[in-house]
Amino acid sequence: MPSKKRLVRFVVYTLAFAGFVVAVRAYQLRGVARGAAPALAARTIDGAPVSLAAYRGRPVLVHVWATWCGVCKAMSSNVAAYAADHEVLSIATDSGDADTLRAALDRHGMTDLLDAPKLELVADPSGHLAQRLGVHVLPTDFFIDPGGTIRWIESGYTTELGLRARALLASR
Repeated sequence: MPSKKRLVRFVVYTLAFAGFVVAVRAYQLRGVARGAAPALAARTIDGAPVSLAAYRGRPVLVHVWATWCGVCKAMSSNVAAYAADHEVLSIATDSGDADTLRAALDRHGMTDLLDAPKLELVADPSGHLAQRLGVHVLPTDFFIDPGGTIRWIESGYTTELGLRARALLASR
């Protein structure tokens, strides 16, 4: 049986760690877009026009990432699998133009993003779209409901199951 002193120390350390995690998350998500999703319009790497307004009436995941981001690379197959049956607007920020982005996807073994049936891929070489969303940490995911309201924001690595769970929570 643990002593009362050890139990108190465990509780204090656990609360301190939880407080640290909450503080880091708040710092990472400072200034991100909340509420109504901002108007975003761009062209996919295939040249087709795409905008958040075009997704009105159905939920969409906006996935902001970069080719030089190791966590983003590790998460790419999760996003591609999620995009097999959910709408995704994928924004590759600070990763070059469409040709540079395609080459990077091939070089890093991330071409599954190109084959995902419900994924629109946008090159954001200047980082303008990421700035409009207030993104400071990559990857950052915005779960937007059919009415155009941001319902859930996540930064860092997320599994496919995590993406699906957050989409479900965001739709409620």
